[in-house]
Amino acid sequence: MSQEMMRPPLAELQQKANWLALLLLAVGLHVFEAALPGLGPWFKPGLANLVTLLALLWLGPRAAFLLAIGRVVVGSFFIGTLFTPTFVISMAGALVAAVVMLAAWRSIPGISLVGVSLLGALAHMVAQFVTVETLFIQQSLLYFALPPLLLLSTITGWLNGVLAGYIAARLEFPNEKN
Repeated sequence: MSQEMMRPPLAELQQKANWLALLLLAVGLHVFEAALPGLGPWFKPGLANLVTLLALLWLGPRAAFLLAIGRVVVGSFFIGTLFTPTFVISMAGALVAAVVMLAAWRSIPGISLVGVSLLGALAHMVAQFVTVETLFIQQSLLYFALPPLLLLSTITGWLNGVLAGYIAARLEFPNEKN
């Protein structure tokens, strides 16, 4: 077998490099958000989900799902929360948000990035509350804090979706050319 036959196609390598670049951006945003003051328990603007949206658009559902998981794992490693309750809560939110976003992308014809982002943001917040209540606090009174945080999630989900659409409309992802 010759050396050329063993090499993966350039397009495949480019797609992997693009995914890695998006992962690094998502991790950077994850770490940046961890340094921001919170607007409430378990609430951050969700800027890393913006990168998940772009991965979904440019690289497909599988890449977006893996990016959502990867950014929580690597980001948590860098901020020192890997395998802590914070990590569990973040991972639960990221997994549920990614599943909801991917399901919406695949099953709702013509859904926009804003719609996908809104659904993901709401799913993320609900998943975090369910995780906290189930594993850590076991107090149903906790859910009284959910409505205002869902309102904040709606606002940031909409903003992230608009921003993702703006970025996608102005950037040509290198993989799209090949």
